[in-house]
Amino acid sequence: MTGAKTAVDWLASVAPDPEACRREWERNPLRVALLPAGKAWDVLILPGGLGRPTLEVLTRLLDRTGPVLADFGDARTGFLVPPGTAARWVGTGIRTAGSGTWIVVPYPGRATGGVRWLVPPDESGTLTDPALLELAMHEAAAGLATGEDRS
Repeated sequence: MTGAKTAVDWLASVAPDPEACRREWERNPLRVALLPAGKAWDVLILPGGLGRPTLEVLTRLLDRTGPVLADFGDARTGFLVPPGTAARWVGTGIRTAGSGTWIVVPYPGRATGGVRWLVPPDESGTLTDPALLELAMHEAAAGLATGEDRS
């Protein structure tokens, strides 16, 4: 559980009060907290139908992707990317969360009632490279358009 503790520290470090964030995770029955994007990471939010295939492409290309979130019902998939990415992103149909926005973040390593980690953060602080994410999205979208299974 050492990796989970370090991931918790990394995530909570962006909160205005990291200790209050940890307490919220402990007390909230859904095991989630609101955290500001734009400090240690931004989030690129893909529609669920594109998000999962994109994650499959990335996992074929990389030993380790950055953390990836999924919301309740898998309607959206969020990839944690370097800070500043949201301000520069021009892709159509992709929502962004960067400086000035807040996102619901589940406690790593624990079951939650909705938002959950598809790829939990680890002690390394690895984030997904936005250029590789874009290439993976193109490949996933091409596979969806042709009905081809690219996994």
